[in-house]
Amino acid sequence: MNVLIRSDASNTIGTGHVMRDIVLAKEFAAHSISFATRPLEGNLDALILRAGFQIHSLATNAVAELSQIVRHHAIDLLVIDHYELGYNFEKSLKKEHPSLTLMVVEDTYKKHFCDTLLNHNIYAKKKHYKGLLPKHCEICCGEKYTLLRGEFLETAEVSKTDSLLIAMGGADTKNMTLKILKLLPKNFSWHVNIITTHANKNLEQLQEYVREKPSVSLHIQTNELAKLAKQARLAIITPSVLANEFYALQTPFIAIQSAQNQKYMRQFLQKKGYDVLKKFSRKKLKILLKGHVS
Repeated sequence: MNVLIRSDASNTIGTGHVMRDIVLAKEFAAHSISFATRPLEGNLDALILRAGFQIHSLATNAVAELSQIVRHHAIDLLVIDHYELGYNFEKSLKKEHPSLTLMVVEDTYKKHFCDTLLNHNIYAKKKHYKGLLPKHCEICCGEKYTLLRGEFLETAEVSKTDSLLIAMGGADTKNMTLKILKLLPKNFSWHVNIITTHANKNLEQLQEYVREKPSVSLHIQTNELAKLAKQARLAIITPSVLANEFYALQTPFIAIQSAQNQKYMRQFLQKKGYDVLKKFSRKKLKILLKGHVS
């Protein structure tokens, strides 16, 4: 079977879609897998290639361009994980390729025209898609379908250390990592590990800030996130794909919403008793930190 995954990453879109799609791609390991992406600034094409998958580069989000790839490469299954490509786009593709199986990965309870819908987030409920999908669509929702990177599935025990982990998304579009670092008290005794990627447009500023701070380590495009998360006594993250992973590890965390699509995860975590913030607040975060560290 030929499988094509349509997804993008950039320093404005973020990196979560492509990261979870690489995990999903490995579920189809017995088949021929390729990605269709646009070469946006801060893309993760290098990461996709390192994972062993071919890339078809797109110039636009036009149906015709993607349709040409589907036809030329005899694609059997197309996976779309993209906020900009919705119901009308999907319906047009199915009209042009009636035998194509279309799978949509999404997390915002929107209307879709597909054969399978995957919402792998721990908060996802099948009932919320009532009236939004074709009657024949298979709906895969919730913790049972959560996409976890291999490092998060390893069961090896890791000793706790006095460390704080900050992971505000691969792109950290609102530069929250730096804001968090600046509010930590001068006498903060824990080691601080920061997770980011090259998609972070504030990376140079962040590198400069931590340059002469031996108690802060900057991890760029690391494969040791799970290990660092297990070591940490506390993490500060976004209520995004990351929350699925930290929830699985049962690492204590504070979640700060940085985008509208994180609303459902934030609400779920709040109901579960986690410390969450609807938006960044220096005052509120300092209070929450004091409750965990003191």
